[in-house]
Amino acid sequence: METEILLQIIEVIEQAEQYCNDVSDSVKEDIIDDMCILDHIEKIIEISKEFGIDECFAKGKGHFDYVTAKLGISHLQAVLFSHFIEKSYNNYISINDMAENIKCSQVRIIKYLDECEELEKKRLIRFRNGKRSRHRSWNYRNNNGISFWIHRDVLDSLRKFNEFRPKKIENLSIYEFFTVIDELFDEREQDDLNVGALTIELLNLISLNMHLLFCKKIMNYSFDEDILILLIYFCHSSGNNSDDRIRIYDIEFLYEDKSKIRDIERMLTGGYHPLMESKLIDFNNDDIFAKSDAWKLSDRAKKELLSELDSKRNRNYKKNLTLYDSIKPKKMFYNPKETGEIQQLTSLLQEENYRKIQDRLELKGMRKGFACLFSGGAGTGKTETAYQIARETKRHVMMVDIAQTKSMWYGESEKQIKAIFDNYRSIVENSEIAPILLFNEADAVIGKRKEFNDSNRAIDQTENTIQNIILQEMENLSGILIATTNLLQNMDKAFERRFLYKITFDKPGIESRKGIWTSLLMDLPEDKAEELSAKFELSGGQIENVFRKINVDAILNGENLSMDTLFRYCEDEIKNGFNFAKRMGFIS
Repeated sequence: METEILLQIIEVIEQAEQYCNDVSDSVKEDIIDDMCILDHIEKIIEISKEFGIDECFAKGKGHFDYVTAKLGISHLQAVLFSHFIEKSYNNYISINDMAENIKCSQVRIIKYLDECEELEKKRLIRFRNGKRSRHRSWNYRNNNGISFWIHRDVLDSLRKFNEFRPKKIENLSIYEFFTVIDELFDEREQDDLNVGALTIELLNLISLNMHLLFCKKIMNYSFDEDILILLIYFCHSSGNNSDDRIRIYDIEFLYEDKSKIRDIERMLTGGYHPLMESKLIDFNNDDIFAKSDAWKLSDRAKKELLSELDSKRNRNYKKNLTLYDSIKPKKMFYNPKETGEIQQLTSLLQEENYRKIQDRLELKGMRKGFACLFSGGAGTGKTETAYQIARETKRHVMMVDIAQTKSMWYGESEKQIKAIFDNYRSIVENSEIAPILLFNEADAVIGKRKEFNDSNRAIDQTENTIQNIILQEMENLSGILIATTNLLQNMDKAFERRFLYKITFDKPGIESRKGIWTSLLMDLPEDKAEELSAKFELSGGQIENVFRKINVDAILNGENLSMDTLFRYCEDEIKNGFNFAKRMGFIS
Protein backbone atom coordinates (compact mmCIF):
# COMPACT_ATOMS: atom_id res chain seq x y z
CA MET A 1 0.00 0.00 0.00
CA GLU A 2 2.74 2.41 0.93
CA THR A 3 4.64 1.48 -2.24
CA GLU A 4 1.57 2.19 -4.38
CA ILE A 5 1.08 5.58 -2.72
CA LEU A 6 4.78 6.41 -3.21
CA LEU A 7 4.55 5.53 -6.91
CA GLN A 8 1.51 7.78 -7.29
CA ILE A 9 3.38 10.63 -5.60
CA ILE A 10 6.33 10.16 -7.93
CA GLU A 11 3.98 10.14 -10.94
CA VAL A 12 2.35 13.41 -9.76
CA ILE A 13 5.79 15.00 -9.30
CA GLU A 14 6.86 13.92 -12.78
CA GLN A 15 3.65 15.31 -14.28
CA ALA A 16 4.21 18.57 -12.42
CA GLU A 17 7.79 18.78 -13.64
CA GLN A 18 6.68 18.10 -17.22
CA TYR A 19 3.99 20.75 -16.92
CA CYS A 20 6.53 23.26 -15.59
CA ASN A 21 8.90 22.41 -18.42
CA ASP A 22 6.13 22.84 -20.98
CA VAL A 23 5.15 26.18 -19.45
CA SER A 24 8.81 27.24 -19.33
CA ASP A 25 9.31 26.37 -23.00
CA SER A 26 6.14 28.25 -23.90
CA VAL A 27 7.28 31.29 -21.96
CA LYS A 28 10.70 31.08 -23.59
CA GLU A 29 9.09 30.98 -27.04
CA ASP A 30 6.98 34.01 -26.19
CA ILE A 31 10.07 35.83 -24.96
CA ILE A 32 12.03 34.88 -28.08
CA ASP A 33 9.20 36.09 -30.30
CA ASP A 34 9.27 39.46 -28.53
CA MET A 35 13.01 39.92 -29.01
CA CYS A 36 14.50 41.85 -31.93
CA ILE A 37 17.44 40.53 -33.93
CA LEU A 38 19.96 42.55 -31.93
CA ASP A 39 18.61 40.94 -28.72
CA HIS A 40 19.16 37.49 -30.21
CA ILE A 41 22.65 38.47 -31.35
CA GLU A 42 23.42 39.62 -27.81
CA LYS A 43 22.29 36.25 -26.45
CA ILE A 44 24.40 34.37 -29.00
CA ILE A 45 27.42 36.38 -27.86
CA GLU A 46 26.78 35.58 -24.19
CA ILE A 47 26.18 31.87 -24.81
CA SER A 48 29.18 31.39 -27.10
CA LYS A 49 31.46 33.17 -24.65
CA GLU A 50 30.26 30.98 -21.79
CA PHE A 51 30.15 27.59 -23.52
CA GLY A 52 32.49 27.99 -26.50
CA ILE A 53 31.81 27.35 -30.16
CA ASP A 54 31.20 23.58 -29.87
CA GLU A 55 28.45 23.68 -27.25
CA CYS A 56 26.75 27.03 -27.88
CA PHE A 57 24.46 25.82 -30.70
CA ALA A 58 22.50 23.45 -28.46
CA LYS A 59 22.37 25.93 -25.58
CA GLY A 60 20.87 28.74 -27.65
CA LYS A 61 18.99 26.97 -30.43
CA GLY A 62 16.05 29.42 -30.49
CA HIS A 63 18.33 32.42 -30.83
CA PHE A 64 20.36 30.78 -33.60
CA ASP A 65 17.23 29.76 -35.49
CA TYR A 66 15.92 33.32 -35.38
CA VAL A 67 19.14 34.95 -36.65
CA THR A 68 19.80 32.37 -39.36
CA ALA A 69 16.24 32.68 -40.65
CA LYS A 70 16.44 36.48 -40.77
CA LEU A 71 19.84 36.70 -42.45
CA GLY A 72 19.97 33.50 -44.48
CA ILE A 73 23.19 32.29 -42.86
CA SER A 74 24.33 29.14 -41.04
CA HIS A 75 24.57 28.69 -37.27
CA LEU A 76 28.36 28.94 -37.41
CA GLN A 77 28.15 32.11 -39.48
CA ALA A 78 25.64 33.47 -36.95
CA VAL A 79 28.23 33.05 -34.17
CA LEU A 80 30.93 34.79 -36.18
CA PHE A 81 28.64 37.59 -37.31
CA SER A 82 27.38 38.19 -33.76
CA HIS A 83 30.93 38.70 -32.53
CA PHE A 84 31.68 40.98 -35.48
CA ILE A 85 28.70 43.06 -34.37
CA GLU A 86 30.02 43.23 -30.82
CA LYS A 87 33.35 44.57 -32.09
CA SER A 88 31.79 46.89 -34.66
CA TYR A 89 32.74 50.00 -32.67
CA ASN A 90 36.37 49.30 -33.64
CA ASN A 91 37.88 50.39 -36.94
CA TYR A 92 38.70 46.75 -37.62
CA ILE A 93 38.02 43.30 -36.16
CA SER A 94 40.94 40.88 -36.30
CA ILE A 95 40.51 37.12 -36.44
CA ASN A 96 42.75 36.86 -33.38
CA ASP A 97 40.14 38.78 -31.37
CA MET A 98 37.49 36.43 -32.70
CA ALA A 99 39.43 33.36 -31.59
CA GLU A 100 39.70 34.69 -28.06
CA ASN A 101 36.01 35.58 -27.88
CA ILE A 102 34.64 32.22 -29.00
CA LYS A 103 37.21 30.15 -27.10
CA CYS A 104 39.02 28.45 -29.95
CA SER A 105 42.61 28.40 -31.15
CA GLN A 106 43.90 30.87 -33.72
CA VAL A 107 44.70 27.93 -35.99
CA ARG A 108 41.09 26.79 -35.81
CA ILE A 109 39.71 30.27 -36.51
CA ILE A 110 41.63 30.27 -39.80
CA LYS A 111 39.43 27.33 -40.83
CA TYR A 112 36.46 29.66 -40.44
CA LEU A 113 37.71 32.16 -43.02
CA ASP A 114 35.54 30.44 -45.65
CA GLU A 115 32.54 31.26 -43.46
CA CYS A 116 33.74 34.87 -43.23
CA GLU A 117 33.96 35.02 -47.02
CA GLU A 118 30.34 33.88 -47.22
CA LEU A 119 29.35 36.67 -44.83
CA GLU A 120 31.29 39.10 -47.01
CA LYS A 121 29.49 37.94 -50.14
CA LYS A 122 26.21 38.79 -48.42
CA ARG A 123 27.71 42.25 -47.60
CA LEU A 124 27.25 41.61 -43.87
CA ILE A 125 30.95 42.15 -43.20
CA ARG A 126 33.77 43.70 -45.23
CA PHE A 127 37.31 42.46 -45.62
CA ARG A 128 40.26 44.69 -44.83
CA ASN A 129 43.64 43.83 -46.25
CA GLY A 130 45.85 46.04 -44.07
CA LYS A 131 47.32 48.09 -46.89
CA ARG A 132 47.83 51.80 -46.83
CA SER A 133 45.29 54.10 -48.42
CA ARG A 134 46.48 56.63 -50.99
CA HIS A 135 44.60 59.39 -49.18
CA ARG A 136 45.60 58.70 -45.61
CA SER A 137 48.45 57.43 -43.50
CA TRP A 138 48.48 53.90 -42.14
CA ASN A 139 45.11 53.06 -40.70
CA TYR A 140 44.93 52.06 -37.05
CA ARG A 141 44.92 48.33 -37.52
CA ASN A 142 46.86 45.82 -35.50
CA ASN A 143 49.62 43.72 -36.95
CA ASN A 144 47.76 40.43 -36.71
CA GLY A 145 47.07 40.31 -40.43
CA ILE A 146 43.53 39.51 -41.54
CA SER A 147 40.80 41.81 -40.29
CA PHE A 148 37.24 42.78 -41.10
CA TRP A 149 34.81 45.62 -40.50
CA ILE A 150 31.05 46.20 -40.58
CA HIS A 151 29.48 48.91 -42.70
CA ARG A 152 27.17 51.31 -40.92
CA ASP A 153 24.39 50.42 -43.39
CA VAL A 154 24.29 46.92 -41.88
CA LEU A 155 23.94 48.21 -38.31
CA ASP A 156 21.29 50.74 -39.32
CA SER A 157 19.30 48.08 -41.18
CA LEU A 158 19.37 45.68 -38.23
CA ARG A 159 18.29 48.42 -35.87
CA LYS A 160 15.55 49.89 -38.05
CA PHE A 161 14.19 46.89 -39.95
CA ASN A 162 15.13 43.93 -37.70
CA GLU A 163 16.91 42.41 -40.71
CA PHE A 164 19.55 43.33 -43.27
CA ARG A 165 18.20 44.93 -46.40
CA PRO A 166 21.04 45.38 -48.91
CA LYS A 167 21.06 48.62 -50.85
CA LYS A 168 19.16 48.38 -54.13
CA ILE A 169 21.62 48.10 -57.03
CA GLU A 170 19.42 46.82 -59.84
CA ASN A 171 17.33 48.78 -62.36
CA LEU A 172 19.10 52.00 -61.41
CA SER A 173 19.01 55.31 -63.22
CA ILE A 174 22.31 56.34 -64.80
CA TYR A 175 22.81 58.89 -62.01
CA GLU A 176 22.18 56.26 -59.30
CA PHE A 177 24.43 53.81 -61.14
CA PHE A 178 27.40 56.20 -61.18
CA THR A 179 26.78 57.07 -57.54
CA VAL A 180 27.22 53.37 -56.62
CA ILE A 181 30.38 53.21 -58.77
CA ASP A 182 31.72 56.22 -56.88
CA GLU A 183 31.03 54.48 -53.55
CA LEU A 184 32.75 51.26 -54.68
CA PHE A 185 35.91 52.99 -55.85
CA ASP A 186 35.96 55.00 -52.64
CA GLU A 187 35.73 51.80 -50.57
CA ARG A 188 38.62 50.35 -52.55
CA GLU A 189 40.72 53.51 -52.04
CA GLN A 190 40.11 53.26 -48.30
CA ASP A 191 41.09 49.55 -48.37
CA ASP A 192 37.58 48.48 -47.42
CA LEU A 193 37.36 46.28 -50.55
CA ASN A 194 40.13 44.18 -51.98
CA VAL A 195 40.72 44.17 -55.73
CA GLY A 196 38.91 40.87 -56.24
CA ALA A 197 35.85 42.05 -54.32
CA LEU A 198 35.82 45.34 -56.25
CA THR A 199 35.86 43.46 -59.55
CA ILE A 200 32.99 41.21 -58.46
CA GLU A 201 30.97 44.17 -57.21
CA LEU A 202 31.42 46.20 -60.39
CA LEU A 203 30.67 43.36 -62.78
CA ASN A 204 27.63 42.37 -60.71
CA LEU A 205 26.43 45.99 -60.74
CA ILE A 206 26.73 46.11 -64.52
CA SER A 207 24.95 42.79 -65.02
CA LEU A 208 21.99 44.03 -62.95
CA ASN A 209 21.65 47.22 -65.01
CA MET A 210 21.87 46.09 -68.61
CA HIS A 211 18.99 48.43 -69.47
CA LEU A 212 21.56 51.26 -69.35
CA LEU A 213 23.44 52.07 -72.55
CA PHE A 214 26.66 52.35 -70.54
CA CYS A 215 26.38 48.74 -69.33
CA LYS A 216 25.54 47.41 -72.78
CA LYS A 217 28.48 49.22 -74.37
CA ILE A 218 31.01 48.35 -71.67
CA MET A 219 30.19 44.64 -71.89
CA ASN A 220 30.59 44.65 -75.66
CA TYR A 221 34.32 45.34 -75.31
CA SER A 222 36.37 42.13 -75.35
CA PHE A 223 38.83 43.11 -72.62
CA ASP A 224 40.19 41.14 -69.70
CA GLU A 225 38.65 41.99 -66.34
CA ASP A 226 41.53 44.16 -65.11
CA ILE A 227 41.48 46.24 -68.30
CA LEU A 228 37.72 46.58 -68.07
CA ILE A 229 37.97 47.82 -64.46
CA LEU A 230 40.55 50.41 -65.53
CA LEU A 231 38.20 51.64 -68.26
CA ILE A 232 35.35 51.89 -65.74
CA TYR A 233 37.64 53.92 -63.48
CA PHE A 234 38.38 56.38 -66.30
CA CYS A 235 34.63 56.68 -66.92
CA HIS A 236 34.10 57.27 -63.19
CA SER A 237 36.81 59.95 -63.06
CA SER A 238 35.37 61.80 -66.03
CA GLY A 239 31.68 61.23 -65.29
CA ASN A 240 31.64 61.64 -61.51
CA ASN A 241 34.58 63.96 -60.91
CA SER A 242 35.03 65.81 -64.25
CA ASP A 243 38.67 64.71 -63.95
CA ASP A 244 40.45 64.31 -67.28
CA ARG A 245 43.99 64.25 -65.94
CA ILE A 246 44.73 60.78 -64.59
CA ARG A 247 48.28 59.91 -63.56
CA ILE A 248 49.78 56.62 -62.57
CA TYR A 249 49.48 57.22 -58.82
CA ASP A 250 45.72 57.76 -59.32
CA ILE A 251 45.27 54.15 -60.45
CA GLU A 252 47.76 52.34 -58.21
CA PHE A 253 44.98 51.42 -55.76
CA LEU A 254 43.38 49.25 -58.48
CA TYR A 255 46.27 46.76 -58.29
CA GLU A 256 47.84 44.80 -55.47
CA ASP A 257 50.83 43.64 -57.50
CA LYS A 258 53.47 46.38 -57.87
CA SER A 259 54.99 44.73 -60.94
CA LYS A 260 51.56 44.94 -62.57
CA ILE A 261 51.50 48.69 -61.94
CA ARG A 262 54.94 49.09 -63.54
CA ASP A 263 53.82 47.11 -66.60
CA ILE A 264 50.71 49.26 -66.99
CA GLU A 265 52.74 52.45 -66.61
CA ARG A 266 55.10 51.31 -69.39
CA MET A 267 52.19 50.50 -71.70
CA LEU A 268 50.41 53.78 -71.00
CA THR A 269 53.56 55.87 -71.35
CA GLY A 270 54.46 54.05 -74.55
CA GLY A 271 50.94 54.45 -75.92
CA TYR A 272 50.39 50.74 -76.54
CA HIS A 273 48.00 49.89 -73.71
CA PRO A 274 44.90 48.06 -75.10
CA LEU A 275 42.66 50.96 -74.05
CA MET A 276 44.87 53.39 -75.98
CA GLU A 277 45.10 51.13 -79.01
CA SER A 278 41.28 50.97 -78.95
CA LYS A 279 41.22 54.80 -78.77
CA LEU A 280 39.25 54.75 -75.52
CA ILE A 281 41.84 56.69 -73.54
CA ASP A 282 44.31 59.33 -74.77
CA PHE A 283 47.30 61.23 -73.51
CA ASN A 284 46.28 64.39 -71.71
CA ASN A 285 48.26 67.22 -73.25
CA ASP A 286 45.69 69.92 -72.60
CA ASP A 287 47.89 71.83 -70.22
CA ILE A 288 51.24 73.50 -70.61
CA PHE A 289 53.17 70.47 -69.34
CA ALA A 290 52.48 68.49 -72.54
CA LYS A 291 53.96 65.39 -70.93
CA SER A 292 52.96 61.81 -71.55
CA ASP A 293 52.49 61.02 -67.86
CA ALA A 294 48.79 61.87 -67.72
CA TRP A 295 45.83 60.31 -69.51
CA LYS A 296 42.13 60.93 -70.03
CA LEU A 297 39.01 59.26 -71.36
CA SER A 298 38.93 59.91 -75.12
CA ASP A 299 36.22 61.97 -76.81
CA ARG A 300 35.12 58.81 -78.59
CA ALA A 301 34.71 56.96 -75.29
CA LYS A 302 32.78 59.87 -73.80
CA LYS A 303 30.33 59.80 -76.70
CA GLU A 304 29.95 56.03 -76.57
CA LEU A 305 29.80 55.55 -72.82
CA LEU A 306 28.81 58.78 -71.08
CA SER A 307 26.07 60.21 -73.32
CA GLU A 308 23.36 59.23 -70.79
CA LEU A 309 25.27 60.75 -67.91
CA ASP A 310 25.94 63.95 -69.84
CA SER A 311 22.26 64.44 -70.56
CA LYS A 312 21.45 63.79 -66.90
CA ARG A 313 24.17 66.19 -65.81
CA ASN A 314 22.92 68.82 -68.24
CA ARG A 315 19.46 68.71 -66.71
CA ASN A 316 20.88 69.10 -63.20
CA TYR A 317 23.80 71.45 -63.72
CA LYS A 318 22.15 74.23 -61.69
CA LYS A 319 22.63 72.28 -58.47
CA ASN A 320 26.26 73.54 -58.34
CA LEU A 321 25.29 77.17 -58.83
CA THR A 322 23.88 80.08 -56.88
CA LEU A 323 20.95 81.14 -59.06
CA TYR A 324 20.82 84.83 -59.90
CA ASP A 325 17.18 85.18 -58.86
CA SER A 326 18.01 83.79 -55.40
CA ILE A 327 20.48 86.65 -54.74
CA LYS A 328 18.87 89.31 -52.55
CA PRO A 329 19.21 92.85 -53.90
CA LYS A 330 21.43 95.05 -51.79
CA LYS A 331 22.22 98.74 -52.17
CA MET A 332 25.96 99.20 -52.44
CA PHE A 333 27.92 102.36 -51.67
CA TYR A 334 31.20 103.06 -53.47
CA ASN A 335 33.61 105.92 -53.97
CA PRO A 336 33.09 107.80 -57.27
CA LYS A 337 35.92 106.03 -59.16
CA GLU A 338 34.70 102.54 -58.19
CA THR A 339 31.10 103.46 -58.99
CA GLY A 340 31.98 104.27 -62.61
CA GLU A 341 34.10 101.13 -63.07
CA ILE A 342 31.44 98.83 -61.61
CA GLN A 343 28.70 100.39 -63.73
CA GLN A 344 30.85 99.91 -66.84
CA LEU A 345 31.57 96.26 -66.03
CA THR A 346 27.90 95.58 -65.28
CA SER A 347 26.97 97.06 -68.65
CA LEU A 348 29.58 94.97 -70.47
CA LEU A 349 28.27 91.79 -68.85
CA GLN A 350 24.68 92.37 -69.92
CA GLU A 351 24.09 89.43 -72.26
CA GLU A 352 23.49 91.45 -75.45
CA ASN A 353 26.68 93.48 -75.00
CA TYR A 354 28.65 90.46 -73.80
CA ARG A 355 27.85 88.44 -76.94
CA LYS A 356 28.80 91.32 -79.24
CA ILE A 357 32.12 91.78 -77.49
CA GLN A 358 32.88 88.05 -77.59
CA ASP A 359 32.15 87.92 -81.32
CA ARG A 360 34.44 90.88 -81.96
CA LEU A 361 37.25 89.41 -79.88
CA GLU A 362 36.95 86.04 -81.61
CA LEU A 363 37.01 87.74 -85.02
CA LYS A 364 40.29 89.43 -84.11
CA GLY A 365 41.77 86.15 -82.82
CA MET A 366 41.81 87.34 -79.22
CA ARG A 367 40.80 85.56 -76.02
CA LYS A 368 37.02 85.55 -75.55
CA GLY A 369 37.02 85.10 -71.80
CA PHE A 370 36.36 87.91 -69.33
CA ALA A 371 38.75 87.72 -66.37
CA CYS A 372 38.15 90.38 -63.72
CA LEU A 373 40.06 91.13 -60.52
CA PHE A 374 38.46 92.79 -57.51
CA SER A 375 41.12 93.88 -55.01
CA GLY A 376 40.76 95.67 -51.71
CA GLY A 377 40.72 95.28 -47.97
CA ALA A 378 38.34 93.08 -46.05
CA GLY A 379 34.81 94.44 -45.82
CA THR A 380 35.06 96.73 -48.87
CA GLY A 381 32.32 94.89 -50.77
CA LYS A 382 34.26 92.83 -53.34
CA THR A 383 32.33 89.57 -52.99
CA GLU A 384 28.94 91.22 -52.57
CA THR A 385 29.60 93.33 -55.68
CA ALA A 386 30.25 90.17 -57.70
CA TYR A 387 26.91 88.75 -56.56
CA GLN A 388 25.03 91.98 -57.27
CA ILE A 389 26.54 92.16 -60.78
CA ALA A 390 25.42 88.54 -61.29
CA ARG A 391 21.90 89.42 -60.18
CA GLU A 392 21.68 92.46 -62.44
CA THR A 393 23.05 90.62 -65.49
CA LYS A 394 20.96 87.48 -64.78
CA ARG A 395 24.00 85.23 -64.46
CA HIS A 396 24.26 82.34 -62.02
CA VAL A 397 27.39 82.11 -59.84
CA MET A 398 29.71 79.14 -59.44
CA MET A 399 31.50 79.89 -56.17
CA VAL A 400 34.90 78.27 -55.55
CA ASP A 401 36.11 77.67 -52.00
CA ILE A 402 39.84 78.11 -52.45
CA ALA A 403 40.62 76.70 -48.99
CA GLN A 404 39.15 73.33 -49.98
CA THR A 405 41.44 73.08 -52.99
CA LYS A 406 44.52 73.39 -50.80
CA SER A 407 44.68 69.68 -50.08
CA MET A 408 47.50 68.37 -47.94
CA TRP A 409 47.97 65.39 -50.25
CA TYR A 410 50.42 65.92 -53.08
CA GLY A 411 48.70 65.92 -56.44
CA GLU A 412 45.17 66.32 -55.12
CA SER A 413 45.09 70.13 -55.24
CA GLU A 414 46.06 70.17 -58.90
CA LYS A 415 43.30 67.68 -59.69
CA GLN A 416 40.72 69.73 -57.80
CA ILE A 417 41.65 72.96 -59.60
CA LYS A 418 41.52 71.19 -62.98
CA ALA A 419 38.16 69.64 -62.10
CA ILE A 420 36.78 73.09 -61.19
CA PHE A 421 37.57 74.47 -64.63
CA ASP A 422 36.38 71.31 -66.39
CA ASN A 423 33.09 71.53 -64.52
CA TYR A 424 32.71 75.25 -65.27
CA ARG A 425 33.46 74.68 -68.95
CA SER A 426 30.75 72.00 -69.08
CA ILE A 427 28.25 74.34 -67.40
CA VAL A 428 29.07 77.15 -69.86
CA GLU A 429 28.56 74.79 -72.81
CA ASN A 430 25.14 73.79 -71.49
CA SER A 431 23.91 77.25 -70.47
CA GLU A 432 22.20 79.89 -72.58
CA ILE A 433 23.86 82.59 -70.47
CA ALA A 434 27.39 81.98 -69.18
CA PRO A 435 27.53 81.96 -65.36
CA ILE A 436 30.22 83.72 -63.35
CA LEU A 437 33.08 81.63 -61.94
CA LEU A 438 33.87 83.35 -58.63
CA PHE A 439 37.28 82.69 -57.05
CA ASN A 440 36.74 84.30 -53.67
CA GLU A 441 39.81 85.25 -51.61
CA ALA A 442 42.07 83.96 -54.36
CA ASP A 443 45.30 85.10 -52.67
CA ALA A 444 46.24 81.49 -51.98
CA VAL A 445 46.41 80.54 -55.67
CA ILE A 446 47.38 83.71 -57.57
CA GLY A 447 50.27 84.85 -55.36
CA LYS A 448 53.89 85.12 -56.39
CA ARG A 449 55.68 81.96 -57.51
CA LYS A 450 57.55 80.01 -54.84
CA GLU A 451 61.30 79.50 -54.96
CA PHE A 452 62.05 75.83 -54.35
CA ASN A 453 63.93 74.96 -51.19
CA ASP A 454 64.88 71.59 -49.76
CA SER A 455 62.53 71.74 -46.77
CA ASN A 456 59.35 72.60 -48.70
CA ARG A 457 60.24 71.56 -52.24
CA ALA A 458 57.21 69.30 -52.78
CA ILE A 459 54.77 71.90 -51.40
CA ASP A 460 56.31 74.74 -53.42
CA GLN A 461 56.24 72.64 -56.58
CA THR A 462 52.58 71.76 -55.98
CA GLU A 463 51.59 75.41 -55.53
CA ASN A 464 53.48 76.45 -58.68
CA THR A 465 51.78 73.63 -60.58
CA ILE A 466 48.38 74.89 -59.43
CA GLN A 467 49.27 78.37 -60.67
CA ASN A 468 50.37 77.01 -64.05
CA ILE A 469 47.04 75.21 -64.41
CA ILE A 470 45.07 78.37 -63.58
CA LEU A 471 47.16 80.49 -65.98
CA GLN A 472 46.55 78.04 -68.80
CA GLU A 473 42.84 77.84 -68.01
CA MET A 474 42.62 81.65 -68.04
CA GLU A 475 44.14 81.59 -71.52
CA ASN A 476 41.42 79.21 -72.69
CA LEU A 477 38.59 80.76 -70.66
CA SER A 478 35.34 81.08 -72.61
CA GLY A 479 33.21 82.43 -69.77
CA ILE A 480 33.51 84.99 -66.98
CA LEU A 481 35.97 84.75 -64.09
CA ILE A 482 35.92 87.14 -61.14
CA ALA A 483 38.68 86.75 -58.55
CA THR A 484 38.82 88.68 -55.29
CA THR A 485 41.97 89.36 -53.30
CA ASN A 486 43.01 91.29 -50.20
CA LEU A 487 46.72 91.24 -51.04
CA LEU A 488 47.21 92.98 -54.38
CA GLN A 489 50.95 93.47 -53.90
CA ASN A 490 51.49 89.71 -53.62
CA MET A 491 49.96 88.84 -56.99
CA ASP A 492 52.19 87.23 -59.59
CA LYS A 493 52.83 89.39 -62.69
CA ALA A 494 51.69 86.57 -64.97
CA PHE A 495 48.23 86.73 -63.40
CA GLU A 496 48.09 90.52 -63.50
CA ARG A 497 48.48 90.47 -67.30
CA ARG A 498 45.61 88.01 -67.72
CA PHE A 499 42.97 90.05 -65.90
CA LEU A 500 41.16 92.17 -68.45
CA TYR A 501 39.40 94.33 -65.86
CA LYS A 502 40.85 95.32 -62.50
CA ILE A 503 38.84 97.24 -59.93
CA THR A 504 40.39 98.38 -56.65
CA PHE A 505 37.96 98.76 -53.77
CA ASP A 506 39.21 101.47 -51.43
CA LYS A 507 37.70 102.10 -48.04
CA PRO A 508 34.54 104.17 -48.46
CA GLY A 509 34.90 107.94 -48.17
CA ILE A 510 32.86 110.12 -45.84
CA GLU A 511 29.86 110.36 -48.17
CA SER A 512 29.83 106.63 -48.85
CA ARG A 513 30.10 105.87 -45.15
CA LYS A 514 27.24 108.24 -44.43
CA GLY A 515 25.13 106.44 -47.03
CA ILE A 516 25.87 103.06 -45.44
CA TRP A 517 25.01 104.33 -41.94
CA THR A 518 21.69 105.84 -43.00
CA SER A 519 20.73 102.78 -45.09
CA LEU A 520 21.23 100.50 -42.10
CA LEU A 521 20.01 102.77 -39.30
CA MET A 522 17.04 104.58 -40.79
CA ASP A 523 16.25 106.37 -37.50
CA LEU A 524 19.76 107.76 -37.21
CA PRO A 525 19.70 111.58 -37.38
CA GLU A 526 21.61 113.02 -40.32
CA ASP A 527 24.00 115.01 -38.15
CA LYS A 528 24.87 111.87 -36.16
CA ALA A 529 25.47 109.94 -39.39
CA GLU A 530 27.83 112.72 -40.51
CA GLU A 531 29.62 112.65 -37.17
CA LEU A 532 30.11 108.88 -37.26
CA SER A 533 31.32 109.02 -40.87
CA ALA A 534 33.81 111.77 -40.16
CA LYS A 535 35.17 110.29 -36.93
CA PHE A 536 35.49 106.58 -37.83
CA GLU A 537 37.10 105.45 -41.09
CA LEU A 538 35.33 102.09 -41.20
CA SER A 539 34.79 99.80 -44.15
CA GLY A 540 31.28 98.76 -45.16
CA GLY A 541 31.82 95.39 -43.53
CA GLN A 542 32.88 97.00 -40.26
CA ILE A 543 29.81 99.27 -40.26
CA GLU A 544 27.65 96.19 -40.80
CA ASN A 545 29.34 94.55 -37.80
CA VAL A 546 28.38 97.52 -35.62
CA PHE A 547 24.82 97.32 -36.98
CA ARG A 548 24.59 93.60 -36.09
CA LYS A 549 25.83 94.21 -32.54
CA ILE A 550 23.19 96.89 -31.99
CA ASN A 551 20.49 94.53 -33.24
CA VAL A 552 21.72 91.77 -30.93
CA ASP A 553 21.53 94.19 -27.99
CA ALA A 554 17.97 95.12 -28.94
CA ILE A 555 16.93 91.45 -29.19
CA LEU A 556 18.59 90.26 -25.98
CA ASN A 557 18.21 93.29 -23.73
CA GLY A 558 15.50 95.38 -25.37
CA GLU A 559 17.90 98.32 -25.51
CA ASN A 560 17.12 101.33 -27.70
CA LEU A 561 19.67 102.92 -30.00
CA SER A 562 22.31 104.71 -27.96
CA MET A 563 24.96 106.99 -29.46
CA ASP A 564 27.36 106.06 -26.66
CA THR A 565 26.95 102.40 -27.58
CA LEU A 566 27.39 103.22 -31.28
CA PHE A 567 30.62 105.11 -30.59
CA ARG A 568 31.94 102.31 -28.35
CA TYR A 569 31.27 99.65 -30.98
CA CYS A 570 32.94 101.80 -33.66
CA GLU A 571 36.01 102.20 -31.47
CA ASP A 572 36.08 98.41 -30.95
CA GLU A 573 36.04 97.87 -34.71
CA ILE A 574 38.95 100.27 -35.16
CA LYS A 575 40.88 98.67 -32.31
CA ASN A 576 40.27 95.08 -33.48
CA GLY A 577 40.61 95.80 -37.19
CA PHE A 578 43.73 95.71 -39.33
CA ASN A 579 46.05 98.27 -40.88
CA PHE A 580 44.34 98.64 -44.23
CA ALA A 581 47.07 100.67 -45.89
CA LYS A 582 49.79 98.25 -44.84
CA ARG A 583 47.86 95.18 -45.99
CA MET A 584 47.23 96.72 -49.41
CA GLY A 585 50.81 97.91 -49.85
CA PHE A 586 49.91 101.61 -49.89
CA ILE A 587 52.21 104.32 -48.58
CA SER A 588 50.70 105.92 -45.51
